[in-house]
Amino acid sequence: MADSSLYKKIVIKVGSNVLTKDDGLPNLERISHLVDQLAQLKKDGKEVVLVSSGAVASGRSLIKISEKQNTVAARQLLASIGQIKLINLYMQLFEQHKMLCSQVLVTKEDFRDRMHYLNIKNCLEILLQHQVIPVINENDVVSVTELMFTDNDELAGLIASMLNADALIILSNVDGIYNGDPKLHSSTVITEISSTSTGIGSFITTNKSGLGRGGMVTKLSMAQKVAKLGIPVMIANGNREHIITDLLYRTVVHTRFTPEKIKSGKKKWIAHSEGAATGTVQLNAGAKEALLSGKASSLLPVGITAIDGDFKKGDIIRLVDVHEQLIGLGVAEYGVDKARACIGEKKQRPLVHYNYFHPLI
Repeated sequence: MADSSLYKKIVIKVGSNVLTKDDGLPNLERISHLVDQLAQLKKDGKEVVLVSSGAVASGRSLIKISEKQNTVAARQLLASIGQIKLINLYMQLFEQHKMLCSQVLVTKEDFRDRMHYLNIKNCLEILLQHQVIPVINENDVVSVTELMFTDNDELAGLIASMLNADALIILSNVDGIYNGDPKLHSSTVITEISSTSTGIGSFITTNKSGLGRGGMVTKLSMAQKVAKLGIPVMIANGNREHIITDLLYRTVVHTRFTPEKIKSGKKKWIAHSEGAATGTVQLNAGAKEALLSGKASSLLPVGITAIDGDFKKGDIIRLVDVHEQLIGLGVAEYGVDKARACIGEKKQRPLVHYNYFHPLI
């Protein structure tokens, strides 16, 4: 049995498939039960952040639209109408517990640089300080398809890392990650996944989980990344009664990702910033080995063989080896013009300081 007192700050992500019925409309009973559980966590002295899907489903309950309607436009229409209904429902349910919740709508673009990132972080922290439960969702009304989060799993991972949460809970419509197709009786839940676990991805089917945009592949990738940053991640079945309480006391079957050593706040930001990278820097074998050695090594121009793209000081850049394999992400100490002028030269200032490098292999 786990000691639930270890978890003071908890981020909980609930997928569309948990919040909706088979007909795609909101499941009010389940949403109400979810709020009851979150309210209990608050009463137990915990800080709670909810990442909630369900805007599109809520919109579907209010308006009928033509099948011919463009998919992106339909999503914008349903999300715009539905988000109001969804947040009002959460507000009413939390008010029954004499608690306040707030709406935080974000896009991937909002995390593109350190300043925007810290702005969101400060907003969430002031809400938590005032005992408010942030309800976070992607702003589907303004998100451009190519720049959207894969789904809210990716957003939840980013929020958990940003707030240095003690746990991230992902509620789906299955008990966890299985060692085969969940529909087969021979498949069982993998209860513990660590950094040394191998071949997990081969077990996962590429099917989407019902109404959500992403599937288990996204969940696995995100959970491993967050656990690597020092935060335990639990994937469980949100359709089960009292699932959150049972999870914290480990009395229900689920998949838990064992956390590694806690990383700094800056490295947590960098780890989730591949989508915001503006340039690519290719390294020779020596530079690659130095960066991945585990020692405090910075990227010096002498180890750079090529630069592609454009970047300025403070931008996230991708670091690749001679085979174009992604090694990691870093923050540029200076712009691309100076970096190109120094390629291969000794006794030059590091392009990426080791405090601002995050390995991805």
